[in-house]
Amino acid sequence: MERYYVGLDVPKDETAICVKSGDGKVLLARKMPTDPDAIAGALSCGGWNFGAVVMETGRMANWLYHKLMRRAPPVVCVDALHAYAVLSQMHNKTDANDAAMLAELARTGFYRKVTVKSPLAQRRRALLRARETAIKMRMNTENTIRGLLASFGVRLPRHLRTEVFHQAAELSKAMLRHAREDQVCQRLMTIPGVGAVSAVTFVATVDDPQRFRRSRSVGAYAGLTSRRYQSGDMDYGGRISGRGDRMLRPVLYEAANSLLCGMKAEAGQGMKEWATVLKQRTSHKKAVVALALKLAVIMHAIWRNGTTFQSTEA
Repeated sequence: MERYYVGLDVPKDETAICVKSGDGKVLLARKMPTDPDAIAGALSCGGWNFGAVVMETGRMANWLYHKLMRRAPPVVCVDALHAYAVLSQMHNKTDANDAAMLAELARTGFYRKVTVKSPLAQRRRALLRARETAIKMRMNTENTIRGLLASFGVRLPRHLRTEVFHQAAELSKAMLRHAREDQVCQRLMTIPGVGAVSAVTFVATVDDPQRFRRSRSVGAYAGLTSRRYQSGDMDYGGRISGRGDRMLRPVLYEAANSLLCGMKAEAGQGMKEWATVLKQRTSHKKAVVALALKLAVIMHAIWRNGTTFQSTEA
């Protein structure tokens, strides 16, 4: 049975649709409202057997992906940066041309598939983002008020009970509920240095531990592994790539820094001593990054194996 291939360019209001046959012939090119039912209806009118429905990552991608998977599978979400390398070669950039090029990527298989997070993971990440924003707003508001009043000799209490303060507190309570009610988060929090924020962020970001065949791959996903340059006789590593998830990496770094600088629990003494020796040979930041990578590996292994942290110190 012949297969057909679809490209979807998804702005906020209207989605450009392009359907191509196996030999590259355009069978449908039109715009529809960015509505799952409307898009699925347009795709089902021809009775086509789809090989792939390709769309880029973006603001609407997660929502539309899960809605369409129930109506017009198989939907594939591709990395927008990789797609841009192809789309930017077109002389005229329009939504219709972008959809046609995405359909061509679907037909040729020349794309990099992105794993779309589950709705629960998306809600948790949204909560974490909102909490982070509220905390920053609270700090900025307090610092501004303190700075203005300090010139008049007015000293304010340590914590101002502003509306932003209450919003940040409520979001923190919601995040803690997720940590208490999720068994995976509870097991991850048995690791020294890993608290509720670290556990919830890790679970919401990784979403499915089976995504990674090796636990060490999580470190690369978080951007904690070093870059490598190899050409001819030259082969050396550089700084960390920093190309991973921007939410997970700083959380792992903070957990590692907490373990190295503040933790006194015997359970994590071995890791702390290992990082301390590394710190003496290199620098504090490099030791913290190495420890963050180790924590990421341990967290993934514990999640996948269904275990808790067991200290190896005798």
